[in-house]
Amino acid sequence: MATTDIVFADGELDEIRSTVRALTEEWHRRGLFEPRSDSWVRSFDLEFSKELATRGLIGMTWPARYGGGERSNVARLAATEELLRAGAPVAAHWIADRQIGPSILRHGSDRLKDEILPGITRAENLFCLGMSEPGAGSDLAAVRTVAHRTEGGWRLTGRKIWTSGAHKATHAYVLARTEKAERKHDGLSEFVVDMSESGIEVTPIVDMAGEHHFNEVAFDDVFIPEHRLIGVEGQGWRQVVEQLSFERGGAERVLSTYPVLSAMIDACSPADEPAALTQLGTLLARLGTLRRLCWNVARSLDQGKAPVQEAATLKLLGNEFERDVISVARELLSGNDSRPDSVFGQALLASPGFSIRGGAADVLLSIIAKQEARA
Repeated sequence: MATTDIVFADGELDEIRSTVRALTEEWHRRGLFEPRSDSWVRSFDLEFSKELATRGLIGMTWPARYGGGERSNVARLAATEELLRAGAPVAAHWIADRQIGPSILRHGSDRLKDEILPGITRAENLFCLGMSEPGAGSDLAAVRTVAHRTEGGWRLTGRKIWTSGAHKATHAYVLARTEKAERKHDGLSEFVVDMSESGIEVTPIVDMAGEHHFNEVAFDDVFIPEHRLIGVEGQGWRQVVEQLSFERGGAERVLSTYPVLSAMIDACSPADEPAALTQLGTLLARLGTLRRLCWNVARSLDQGKAPVQEAATLKLLGNEFERDVISVARELLSGNDSRPDSVFGQALLASPGFSIRGGAADVLLSIIAKQEARA
């Protein structure tokens, strides 16, 4: 498979890349998975996630007491790039590893950390995201799901939609309103909800290809124990904005269509039309720049920062890049196969979600503009 590596003078990163490549190549050679676009959402294999766990590739940046590897976010980026490059089946652990674990580490109680984090590093605690609602998509502050105080905790009632992997998750992260406030951004709280609790109904949302990874989730008076609150009651908005840095600033924002880009690289030759080679070369140059932005976000996280604006910039530019990969592939891949199970067809069907999940373009532009206003 073709690659476009940026080489850093760091033996640790080389070791990580070699480890992940050897594993993905072995599983591919044995026919255990086929590379696919959007694998971090659409390709679920719990056994592969457990294999990564045994090699210390989940929770890589976390403290050892929780099963983590105490490595840098830059080291984690090296691993995630290789997994996405291979189109590997990582959906089982991705959300928990990418953002829920780091959020609990920053804001959770010691009890919550001890209870949840080791299970994530073992690929046993699998999370889905209860953020968007039927009436609150990119505008998360408009959520209407509520959590009322009760003896020993809260009672949760509401609906969440586009909840990837909810039918397989052991836990849900849920953003809910815990108090009425004049500003819609106030009075929100974050919770960890056990998906085995009574009162939870998961309804599948099947996509155009007949695949089921999206869901609508209804919570009807679901009990949440006191210690399952993440951080401070009513301060959820500040925390969720920080959490979205983890969601928006990763390599999945630029490498979800890498199997298609790789197919174009493998298919090209010096005899191709100059215009075609220029299009492909431009995409590769843009990818190099976007990967550097990923590196910058990872470095900021290693410095203890919450790179909200940088992550929003990466996601905005990454969305445009991934759509352009599909557009160029439509022209350059000879005999373009648009069947749902083809390399191109998978990316094409996934593409409508690129610009929505994690925040629509107008939301991202607003975040970036606020950064510029402060500069």
